[in-house]
Amino acid sequence: MTQHTFDAARIAELDRRVRVAARTLARAGLAHAYGHCSARLDADHFLVCAARPMGLIGVGEAGTVVPVNGPLPDGVLGEVRLHQKIYRSRPDIGAVARSMPPKTMSLSTLRRTPRALHGPGTYFAPGVPLWDDPQLIRSDAQAEAVIAKMGENAAVVMRGNGAVVAADSLEAMVALTWYLEDAARVDLDVLALETLHPAAVLDLDACHARATRSGRIIERMWEYLSTGDPELPAASASVAA
Repeated sequence: MTQHTFDAARIAELDRRVRVAARTLARAGLAHAYGHCSARLDADHFLVCAARPMGLIGVGEAGTVVPVNGPLPDGVLGEVRLHQKIYRSRPDIGAVARSMPPKTMSLSTLRRTPRALHGPGTYFAPGVPLWDDPQLIRSDAQAEAVIAKMGENAAVVMRGNGAVVAADSLEAMVALTWYLEDAARVDLDVLALETLHPAAVLDLDACHARATRSGRIIERMWEYLSTGDPELPAASASVAA
């Protein structure tokens, strides 16, 4: 990992949490060989997972500290530019994932993004923006345009090219990526019948009322998805015992 003046213990703990999130996204089927996730370190830096399939990132395998402004460090994947642009423009964001959710991908080839048809879809009201270009993001100008399209939404879908999800925490980012995919699953199911039975799309007021974080909504989804990871504190304590 590139060395900085940050406290080593703080970086190590954030690195562990990023690894858990990365493997969790992969186990949930939200990423395959491609994808990456990161967490903010401070106003000017974030830590991105190792540049390899997230499900294969090993226990203790270090990520890289990346500047919010400036060139990407050696060995960091080109589309991490997307993370940079989000952290730069949205100080409320603490974690970002670039992932490949399969149902979201299928829906995007119809130039559609998930509608708010059930609870998980309401977290993206008034609607998930679509970046209508299947090309990989290989320049700062492309990344800036994608994130401009995203605006203040929790996600942006890239036609035939996966999605980017951002949230205030790693746990929320993972949960929202799962919500996005579940919303796409439901939308695809409904599309098959919609000519006979119009879908009941939730309006903006209903979305705002439903998209709650009370009742440990995010925490419970995180617990469900991340359970069994070898670097969760409970798992580490169990192994030590």
